[in-house]
Amino acid sequence: MAKKSVASLTAQDLEGKRVLVRVDFNVPLDKEQQITDDTRVRAALPTINYLRERGARVVLCSHLGRPFKKDKTTGEVKLVKEGNSLAPVAARLGELLGTPVQFVPDCIGEVATQMVQGLQNGQVALLENVRFYAEEEANDPEFAKKLASLADLYVNDAFGTAHRAHASTEGVTRYLKPAVAGFLIEKELQYLQGAIDQPRRPLAAIIGGSKVSSKIGVIEALLDKVDKLILGGGMIFTFYQAQGLSVGKSLVETDKLDLAQSLLAKARERGVELVLPTDVVVADKFAPDAQAQTVPVTAIPEEWMGLDIGPAAIAQIQQALQGCQTVIWNGPMGVFEFDQFAVGTRAVATTLADLTDQGCTTIIGGGDSVAAVEQAGLGERMSHISTGGGASLELLEGKILPGIAALENA
Repeated sequence: MAKKSVASLTAQDLEGKRVLVRVDFNVPLDKEQQITDDTRVRAALPTINYLRERGARVVLCSHLGRPFKKDKTTGEVKLVKEGNSLAPVAARLGELLGTPVQFVPDCIGEVATQMVQGLQNGQVALLENVRFYAEEEANDPEFAKKLASLADLYVNDAFGTAHRAHASTEGVTRYLKPAVAGFLIEKELQYLQGAIDQPRRPLAAIIGGSKVSSKIGVIEALLDKVDKLILGGGMIFTFYQAQGLSVGKSLVETDKLDLAQSLLAKARERGVELVLPTDVVVADKFAPDAQAQTVPVTAIPEEWMGLDIGPAAIAQIQQALQGCQTVIWNGPMGVFEFDQFAVGTRAVATTLADLTDQGCTTIIGGGDSVAAVEQAGLGERMSHISTGGGASLELLEGKILPGIAALENA
């Protein structure tokens, strides 16, 4: 369902108003608390700038990491603020915006209220990590009310957390109106929802990753939508064993063998072209310096494990993708963190970049696929790179995302 966009808000709606914006600034930090990848910060800039340019007083909130840690010895859950503060993000955001961003050392309470009330038109403040309060993930109504009291209206631009009903993503919408989608969420819905509901065909999905269990829902949902389903990654060995093949020491989820058989049967029933790699790169151990050889899937040595797809499989996938007008990719083809087992994943990334140049709509979802595309320097050549791993999977499965459902309909 289409949601009301921040673009529908005019200068008249926004000037002098305090706007609470849920962003996803859950960025990686090194030991010196320096941001190692600011992609998520950059992704929020269009919405922030739109609000600033129309005289809004922008109040940003986000989570970072998992501040509540369980003590391995006692089992006690403790709040660990060190290493989870958003202060470094405020500094980087200020550099990107070209204007200082006020860092607020709390997200609710007197200090937060005073600092937010002191904002002038066009100024930006970033609240401290909302997950420093357990009430955030519990979607506690009182906490949501306190957070909402800082602002006059609400914009959600954090697609990566839209599948969670938390106080800052769902709870605040009960107290702030209008509650609308930012440009990033709008773009995610346009591509991901569009690819499923009104795709340009043929529509192909490439699903990789290590385990079938984490992708069951999306595979089942896509079998009703796609023309071609291409499987890769560690999950393929469960499918091979389900067909009676010997897979050596490759990763297999033995409790999912029946499921794999049923998914293969469903693909046949629905006329979906299912592509399983015909050869694999196997290794004598799980290590970057392992000995490796390429073998047909029918001849995997007993003591070896599959860690990538082989050259024949790459050609097989490239052939299947020719002529496709929409391709969704979620999950790597092998252990791409190890250079010698990254060949299949990189080949798929390059193939999709070339298809995009030919007019195909390419959508990359899921952390590892995105990381692989960015590592290969091909991000700019894809139609859309999703910022939400779990959220994009759930949207492709057809699930309702609470953080988006709570926003006003267009």
